[in-house]
Amino acid sequence: MIHFENVTKRYPGGYEGLSNANFHITPGEMVFLTGHSGAGKSTLLRLIGLLERCTRGQVRVGGRNLAKIKRSQIPYHRREVGMIFQDHRLLHDRTVFDNVAMPLVVAGLRHQEIGRRVRASLDKVGLLNKERAYPITLSGGEQQRVGIARAVVSKPPVVLADEPTGNLDPALSQEIMDLFSQFNQVGVTLLIATHDLDLISNMGRRILTLSHGRLKRDIAGST
Repeated sequence: MIHFENVTKRYPGGYEGLSNANFHITPGEMVFLTGHSGAGKSTLLRLIGLLERCTRGQVRVGGRNLAKIKRSQIPYHRREVGMIFQDHRLLHDRTVFDNVAMPLVVAGLRHQEIGRRVRASLDKVGLLNKERAYPITLSGGEQQRVGIARAVVSKPPVVLADEPTGNLDPALSQEIMDLFSQFNQVGVTLLIATHDLDLISNMGRRILTLSHGRLKRDIAGST
């Protein structure tokens, strides 16, 4: 599903955010990505989502070589890759419903289909009763759930999450991880960047560890 072959990302000035990374994530895997601040976790996720392109090597997602995807095709690629951010990136002048519906509106789905999918997605994250609320009225945990609903509303086969529990307390963090596990149970491939080793250590999932842009450890899960 996700292949990195000798992938390097070099920024202007010579700094390498990622250096010669090699790994393969199979369809339906749930994998954690750990490492210190600045280790390269966000860079790696951004390459998969085509928010950036690698300098050297090859990134493949679902059999597609991302280097060969033209700029005009990037929106279609992103429909296949749901992205969840630590800072939520919600539009505060739009309702919860409108925030979640945005990927479907961009994709040109019919109004009736948008309504059905958005409500199903909000139901999955336990926020069906908040569809007319505005993000500013929600707690941090609820805002993160809105971000998750938006990421999965298009039913992408791959979901990426960048520190999705970074601003949440332990109980809410566990609830978010439980949600991810539920998505994984229905076949979604997940790659989740997190610094919270205590949270993920007992989940029995594969853990990739980055250090200064290099993949240092790849520990298999027990599930």
